[in-house]
Amino acid sequence: MGSTNQSSVSEFLLLGLSRQPQQQQLLFLLFLIMYLATVLGNLLIILAISTDSRLHTPMYFFLSNLSFVDVCFSSTTVPKVLAIHILRNQAISFSGCLTQLYFIIVFVDMDNFLLAVMAYDRFVAICHPLHYTTNMTYKLCVLMVAASWITASLNSLLHTLLMAGLSFCGDNVIPQFFCEATPLLKLSCSDTHLNDLMILTVAGLIMLAPFVCILVSYILIACAVLRVSSTGGRWKTFSTCGSHLAVVCLFYGTIISLYFNPSSSHSAGSDMAAAMMYTVVTPMLNPFIYSLRNRDMKGALRKVLTMKFLSKQ
Repeated sequence: MGSTNQSSVSEFLLLGLSRQPQQQQLLFLLFLIMYLATVLGNLLIILAISTDSRLHTPMYFFLSNLSFVDVCFSSTTVPKVLAIHILRNQAISFSGCLTQLYFIIVFVDMDNFLLAVMAYDRFVAICHPLHYTTNMTYKLCVLMVAASWITASLNSLLHTLLMAGLSFCGDNVIPQFFCEATPLLKLSCSDTHLNDLMILTVAGLIMLAPFVCILVSYILIACAVLRVSSTGGRWKTFSTCGSHLAVVCLFYGTIISLYFNPSSSHSAGSDMAAAMMYTVVTPMLNPFIYSLRNRDMKGALRKVLTMKFLSKQ
C-alpha cells in the first residue's frame, strides 16, 4: 500500500492563461494591477475599520475578516501566475501543488462561511433590531469566526491528505493557472472514488449549508422589509444589505457556473474565466463594493487616506 501511494510525478505543469508571448505580457500586467488593487483595497478596509471606533460593530468585524481572507486568497494564486509569466516556467512541485490546494480550499470555505455569518448579522439587525446588541455580542462574533476557521481547515486537510494518497504516474499538465482538485483527480492513475465521494458529501455540504443560510436569512429579511409601511423606509432598510447581496451574487454566481453546470457545457476557456472571477476578480471588487455604497466606510477611508497624506507633509 505504501509503495502504490508514492507518486512518480514530482511536479505538475500549470497551463496558465495563454502561451502567446504578447498575450502573456498583457496578462502579467493585468494580474499585477488586479493583485495590487486587491491587496491595497482590502488592507485599507482593515485599517479603516481598526482605526475608526464607529466601525467597531459586528458587521464591520466580519467585513475586516473577509478582507483579510481575500488578501490571503489572492496571494495563494496570483504570485505563482506572475512567476510563471516572468520566469517562463510553468512547473510547480508536487508538495507545492498540494500546499496551494490546501490554502485555496481553506479560503474558499472561509469566504463561504463569512458571507453566511454576515447574512445572519443583517437578519438580526433588520428582523430583531431591539435585541441586536444582546444577540450579536463580541464573544459570539469571535466564536463564529473561529468555528469557521476550524471547519475550513479540517475540511481542507481532509481533501489534501486524500489527494496526497493518490498516485500520479502519467500526464502532469493541469489545464488551469492554479492547482485545483478536479483537474488533479483527472490526472491520477489511482482509484479516486473516495475523493469524489468526500467532495460530493463533505465539501458539498460545507458549500450548500451556508448558501441555504443566506437564502433563508434574505427571505426573512424580505418579509420584514415588506411589512414596512413607507416605500422610503423599505428602501432604506433593504439598502443596508445591498453591498452584501452584490458580493454574494458575484461569489456564488462564479462558483455555480464553474462547478454546477453540465460537463458538456464546459470548455477550458470558460472554466479558466470562471476560476479567474472567484480567485482574482471577486477579492479585488469586494472593497469597492463595500466602500462605494457605505457612507461610514467612505468616511473612515477618507480619514485614513488624509492621515497618510498629512504624515508625508
